[in-house]
Amino acid sequence: MPDLTLAANNGAIGGGEVMLLLMAKLARELGLEVAIVAPDDSAVARRADELGFPTTGIRGRNRSEYIPNLRRWDRRERDGLLWCHGLVPALATTGHPHRVVQLHQRPRSWMAGAAGLVAAAGSTKAVVPSEFMRSRLPGTTALPNWTAPLDVIARPREEGAPVVLGFIGRLSPDKGILVLAEAVRQLDERHPGKVRLLLAGEPLFVNEEDQRRVEEALAPLAPITDRRGWMDRCAFFAAVDLAVFPSVWGEPFGLVVAEAMAAGVPFVISDAGALPEVAGPEHPWVAHTADPQSLAETIEGAVVADQTEIVACARRRWETHFSPDAARERLRILFTELGVLSVEAGR
Repeated sequence: MPDLTLAANNGAIGGGEVMLLLMAKLARELGLEVAIVAPDDSAVARRADELGFPTTGIRGRNRSEYIPNLRRWDRRERDGLLWCHGLVPALATTGHPHRVVQLHQRPRSWMAGAAGLVAAAGSTKAVVPSEFMRSRLPGTTALPNWTAPLDVIARPREEGAPVVLGFIGRLSPDKGILVLAEAVRQLDERHPGKVRLLLAGEPLFVNEEDQRRVEEALAPLAPITDRRGWMDRCAFFAAVDLAVFPSVWGEPFGLVVAEAMAAGVPFVISDAGALPEVAGPEHPWVAHTADPQSLAETIEGAVVADQTEIVACARRRWETHFSPDAARERLRILFTELGVLSVEAGR
């Protein structure tokens, strides 16, 4: 009988599902019997099975089928604590006992916000990934995300070679691609031949109109842009001189920032959402949200700066706050509070 069952929000592996699998691994290391429930024959279910977790597949070609089937399963078959990784399993199990609701994103509409409140009602605990989100969702507890160490061989900078700016993630306006495109255009105009842009990602879940806007913004930069599609994180960070994360919406956490810190790669962020919280108050390269000129000037400052101590400071912050060791200690305390882990077993 599992002590803890983690319920997936989606069948595809996105940010929330990555964290579900990371949590499953740490919970198992702490001595808990862990199971996973996810859409049947999905990427999450297959990966969980590969990792050796007992996995239950829930039938459902879409959310309207997955939700009632998950609710039925939870009512009839679940043992132990249920951890709902996202709004979908939280809604599916509304009113059921002994469950934790984890909301990965700040609701973008009043309807989604209302749904989140309903889903979290009666839960043992509701958690969010940052203090930024906690301040906007009363009654929740901040439980920061984390990332594994990234072994990256530093890219040697050749004298006179263009600086490679890198973006990894969803190619969408809310991730700041339009702002980044204009900032790079300004930089190329001021420093011809001195800047290149590496884009790693695809327009996943991006509507056609926003995809059109992104392509129009990037088209003039084609001669200085490398578009790699989805890339391995280590390969991406090894290929860039400076990572840029210019989101324009209220990022609930910013896992790519923690990954850059773990990789020891310098990075520029916008001041959107929780990005400055993750980077820390001492991080110097923070641009104003949705401001291409501010972003271009911040990039210029980061390129000419002595980056060594800033990168080292970021790495130390990752070790303290966003490493697996830091996360394991937070989960040990939380699972003990929830009564699924004894004090002695968690030590």
